[in-house]
Amino acid sequence: MLSVRDLSVYFSSSRGEVKALDGVSLDVSEGEIVGLAGESGCGKTTLSLAVSRLIYPPGRIASGSILFEGNDVLKLTATQFRETYRWKKIAMIFQGSMNGFTPVFTIGDQIEEVLEIHRYGGDPAARTRELLRMVELDPSIAERFPHELSGGQKQRAFIAMALAVDPPFLIADEPTTALDVVTQVSIINLLKKLRKEKHISILIITHDLALLSEIVDRAYILYAGRMAEVGTAEEIFRDPKHPYTKGLIASIPTLKSTKIEGIAGFMPDLANLPPGCKFAPRCPYAMEVCTKEEPQLKGVREAQSVACWLY
Repeated sequence: MLSVRDLSVYFSSSRGEVKALDGVSLDVSEGEIVGLAGESGCGKTTLSLAVSRLIYPPGRIASGSILFEGNDVLKLTATQFRETYRWKKIAMIFQGSMNGFTPVFTIGDQIEEVLEIHRYGGDPAARTRELLRMVELDPSIAERFPHELSGGQKQRAFIAMALAVDPPFLIADEPTTALDVVTQVSIINLLKKLRKEKHISILIITHDLALLSEIVDRAYILYAGRMAEVGTAEEIFRDPKHPYTKGLIASIPTLKSTKIEGIAGFMPDLANLPPGCKFAPRCPYAMEVCTKEEPQLKGVREAQSVACWLY
């Protein structure tokens, strides 16, 4: 359904050109849930904004292609993309989306506005009530203002708005941020239910690998704007290969051990990247070649690839 190839996104700044993404590739099949994980600032949200055609100056898509159902959406004008793809085929749950509602309009008003703008047939009020039931909210919430809802209710309402015109592809950027653990579980279960009942494809973006392990079919690990590791959920979480992936997983407490191991150092300045492997300054296994040449993704199993000189 989605095929991103060699995508590079750069931002102009007073410090020079910031390489937020550099040669990134990613695939999402029909009905699949794919996870994109990494530290803050690694390029996760930039990738989602590029797919949604929401990169604006000082940012630019420097190279690459974004194929959706076989069509390169980067070749479309902004108007063509808005009329053909935005919300109708590609919808997005934004990071911090539960604060994305306008406070002076009711939830129903804001969902109905989406239906009217994108010319969804039928009664907007009836469709709004249907959408709220779909995300397990009482239809009466349509009459409430955002401040009258809890964080979890607002997140569900925003998911309802994203699903307003039945898009087959959903991007969820940190959909459980700032929610308590019980509510996080309910949101994850809701996304699983939507995938099963609506057969939609989902790209879920998070820094929480524990969350990803509960929901995704495949995972992509992003570091400093580059793919570090790709594989099925089972391969990534049971036998990670890249030292960065291992570090991320080691930072998660488990029922067997409360010991948490952090990753030393900080992510490099994307406007002044070091030569070779970008993780080398923080890697306990770094060799001389790591500081000189950048590794490319290499298959280590049928569905698992890693960009590391150890392999």
